[in-house]
Amino acid sequence: MLELSGKSILITGGTGSLGKALTAHMLKNSPNIKKLVIFSRDEQKQFEMAQEYPVSKHPQIRFFIGDVRDFDRVKRALKGIDYVIHAAAMKHVPIAEYNPMECVKTNILGAENIINACLETEVSRVVALSTDKAAAPINLYGATKLASDKLFVAANNITGWNPIKFSVVRYGNVMGSNGSVIPFFLKRRKEGVLPITDPTMTRFNISLQGGVDMVMHALENAWGGEIFVPKIPSYKITDIAEAIGPNCEKPVVGIRPGEKIHEEMITSSDSHYTYDLGRYYAILPTTHKWNKEDYLEKFNAKKVKPGFQYNSGENEDWETVDNLRALIKEHVDPTFEVK
Repeated sequence: MLELSGKSILITGGTGSLGKALTAHMLKNSPNIKKLVIFSRDEQKQFEMAQEYPVSKHPQIRFFIGDVRDFDRVKRALKGIDYVIHAAAMKHVPIAEYNPMECVKTNILGAENIINACLETEVSRVVALSTDKAAAPINLYGATKLASDKLFVAANNITGWNPIKFSVVRYGNVMGSNGSVIPFFLKRRKEGVLPITDPTMTRFNISLQGGVDMVMHALENAWGGEIFVPKIPSYKITDIAEAIGPNCEKPVVGIRPGEKIHEEMITSSDSHYTYDLGRYYAILPTTHKWNKEDYLEKFNAKKVKPGFQYNSGENEDWETVDNLRALIKEHVDPTFEVK
């Protein structure tokens, strides 16, 4: 396990679902952490999170209002920071389609600000969060996150003498995260209607703790430039609806702008650079400072077959309706019962 005692960590988008889960994880497992900076632009969420983690009980925490679009503010926040977890993003697909430049400013220019500010401070490790929508994107959100991934991977080429390492973690829908389908269906089942976009739609599924584990894995093990992808199950949107509201009406309303029927995390074009690490896949950078053979030996990495692709529709691992119900009760709503 990565030793965080005496280290200072900053989480952009730290008031989001994953930011809060990372905060809980770090405070529980690394009580001697030197400083944990929660960086976000939402003052209300910061206020609410500060009630949950009062400084009187958690003197390591700092709540820092700021926007990743503001380079000077980002650089100020990074003073004295060792590790950065970049979780800030504009992520709602339809909103990004309607407000494209706002999405570009946050997800691409914000990523550039993080990279440049880290290079100009004493940060030693950076992990950026990606999304399955960044693989072969068809919507603006996915395209901006693909660009962000490319920026973080390429940042390792311009570090010079600086030993900093940039890496990326890419995963699917986080169960119960803000704006995701499960909280939406839980709310709508009270009305007796669960709208289905397309009955053949599938998605990857990962718990918040699974996302936290991935970030910690990348912080500890990245050599620089990898895109880590977890091996996780898929679910059918119809099975989620059945798990939550078996007696609800389920009208088909059509897909939203920019949506895919199935999500991808590794495309066939990525297969030439993709290796199986056991629990995760890693898409390795085309150029790197480290010795590739040493890397493959260190992690017992096995190259995937040419043309290999990893998408939610052709996955070998699937959630069942019963398992989805158990996961919802465990990870989303402890009071959940089938009605």
